[in-house]
Amino acid sequence: MATTAVTPTAEVVNAPATPSAPIVLTPAAIAKVKEIMATQDPVPAGLRVGVAGGGCSGFQYSMSFENAAGMMDKVVHFDDLKVFVDATSAMYLNGCTVDYVETLEAAGFKFENPQVKSTCGCGSSFSV
Repeated sequence: MATTAVTPTAEVVNAPATPSAPIVLTPAAIAKVKEIMATQDPVPAGLRVGVAGGGCSGFQYSMSFENAAGMMDKVVHFDDLKVFVDATSAMYLNGCTVDYVETLEAAGFKFENPQVKSTCGCGSSFSV
């Protein structure tokens, strides 16, 4: 009896219409990411959003440009922007909204995550 190996592949999700998307980017966040991506040479394939251990509260968010999806990634499409989220990070980001805000004091990406139980004083790390 012959057996076949099953290779895991990236799961593609169209957002925001799909409730299975692990993360949502606001129009302001999408526009800022596209603006920054356009300055890169070569232009990356998309944005990786993840969660890593560290910071004063245990976890911290990470964002970086990526050239391809990993085998276990969810790929979320926001118009023509691809966002890659690895399977482990997807558990911590489920329901998370990423926005880009500009105020007189600062500008940057803001994560609104319903799973967060507490954050540190500086606001750059969290615990669940």
